[in-house]
Amino acid sequence: MTVLYTDPLFQKHDTGKHHPETARRLSAIVEHLDKSGLTAKCAAGTYKPLTEAQVARMHSAEQIQTVMQMAERGGGSIDNDTPVSSESFRVALAAAGACVAAVDAVMNGPQRNALCLVRPPGHHATPTQSMGFCLFNNIALAANHARTTHQLSRILIVDWDVHHGNGTQDAFFEDPEVAFLSVHRYGQGFYPGTGAANETGTGKGDGRIFNEPIRFGTSRKDYLTRFSSVLEKAATLVKPELVLISAGFDAHAKDPIGALGLEVEDFVEMTKRVLDVARTHASGRVVSCLEGGYNLEILPLAVQAHLEELLADGK
Repeated sequence: MTVLYTDPLFQKHDTGKHHPETARRLSAIVEHLDKSGLTAKCAAGTYKPLTEAQVARMHSAEQIQTVMQMAERGGGSIDNDTPVSSESFRVALAAAGACVAAVDAVMNGPQRNALCLVRPPGHHATPTQSMGFCLFNNIALAANHARTTHQLSRILIVDWDVHHGNGTQDAFFEDPEVAFLSVHRYGQGFYPGTGAANETGTGKGDGRIFNEPIRFGTSRKDYLTRFSSVLEKAATLVKPELVLISAGFDAHAKDPIGALGLEVEDFVEMTKRVLDVARTHASGRVVSCLEGGYNLEILPLAVQAHLEELLADGK
């Protein structure tokens, strides 16, 4: 069974009426999975929110204090894209805690994979700056936990959100133990502007960053070919003991923010290819954490397709 992490608490991060990263994203997903019967096929994950000290393993004290104090004042905005409400700090600690707990679940077994339906998303949050809808970097905190608690030294993060995971890249740019692969829309000022192919890491982390920038208008076939190629390259080099997915679904053709032309079946194919890598190198151990995806009709369908593949692999 796939371990599924959901909590109504994650909907209490209030971004306002017109922000695309809305609580309705999660409610639409959860309602759809319940109606489809998929929720009942999963094991319910349990978790504890992270403490400030745990978050400080990957984020600066100043960054943590900024989010906490803004929430205590009733809310505000870190930047034009990143609102904070009175509950946001508490929710962000919980979201990161769920992703960390998922690592424990798949490492300790018997389940081999997990899906974390959390918000706020995390992959734009750098070690010193919350940005791009993200407060703390859920996937980076999960990867660091895998390394420090489970003594893993070969971890692969696969980020297929339409936006480059600049925060995750920054966190591990000099790190030889956590490799980062991102396939993302690039060029013409598309957010966040990072993720060029020549950004490959530095120092001991040189060669452990794998960026596959995709230009708008690239065909679905070419997208999947390039995704498979860079994934194979990364997997062959890293031979990961654990695979983490920053699962954004905003590269879908109908997404109002990303619109890179993908269809739901493309996320199925990418999930299958990541699971193949995990079976080959990591005993099937995969933790998938929700990032973007802002079309409220398409997002539940894409998550359903992704989860169906996780469930099929766990049998």
